Amino acid sequence: MERFTAFADKYLSAVHIPNYIKATDIVEILIISFLVYQIMVWIKNTRAWAFLKGVLVILVFIGVAAFFHMSTILWIAENVISVAAIAVVIIMQPELRKALEQLGSKNFLNTVLPFETTRKDSGRYTDRTVNEIVRACFEMGRVRTGALIVMEQTNSLAEYERTGIAVDGLVTSQLLINIFEHNTPLHDGAVIVRGERVTSATCYLPLSDNRDLSKELGTRHRAAVGISEATDSLTLVVSEETGYVSVAYKGELYRDLDPDGVKEKIAMIQDKPSGEEKKHRVRKGKAKA
Repeated sequence: MERFTAFADKYLSAVHIPNYIKATDIVEILIISFLVYQIMVWIKNTRAWAFLKGVLVILVFIGVAAFFHMSTILWIAENVISVAAIAVVIIMQPELRKALEQLGSKNFLNTVLPFETTRKDSGRYTDRTVNEIVRACFEMGRVRTGALIVMEQTNSLAEYERTGIAVDGLVTSQLLINIFEHNTPLHDGAVIVRGERVTSATCYLPLSDNRDLSKELGTRHRAAVGISEATDSLTLVVSEETGYVSVAYKGELYRDLDPDGVKEKIAMIQDKPSGEEKKHRVRKGKAKA
């Protein structure tokens, strides 16, 4: 009992318990709880989860040492903690970078302040472009030609374009099929599509480290999920083994889709105005006239 009292006096005496709780305190608790929950979800989906469990084991060990007054262990822990903080940042650099990229891709400002006032009624990609991409995917699937096509949304893919070869050609099914044809210089890697043009081919994409993905999936599918985790792009994958067409978006992989299913997934990034919004634009245009 004396040890517990001494432990509490030394390590818990700084804890302040307020006499009453204000409304702002409740809001602050909710915000912190939400942030902690989001951080825990992020950690659980990355390699940081095993690292965190190791840290918790060390903290429990230090707590036991503090309870039993193991002065040597406590002295080592106090002198190592500053170096450990820097080591954590170095070890977790890839995960921290990915977390910041995901935070930056939330587009909070665009949600609150919609600067984009000249949005096209046809959406981000025209129906012709979508049809050409879908046609190419299923034609390649019939002959078991593997393909990886990344469709850019709001996050720039320039970083990944630089890893490939510039193409800058109008999107057509014939162009895409020729790029991914076996034994051609551009068939290996991914194609990046922006608007109505193929900007680059043979691009290297980051591989996903999601352990929930099926073990039967190869590098092509893991690259598709990886780029969808790092950016808000949508990626179409044609399996070389089965000929199935799949779509990766926001870290999820939708496998073995038919043409209508693929078009339905592409519609998620189209950013087309709703029917009511179109009517409002037409009425506004007539009023100006």
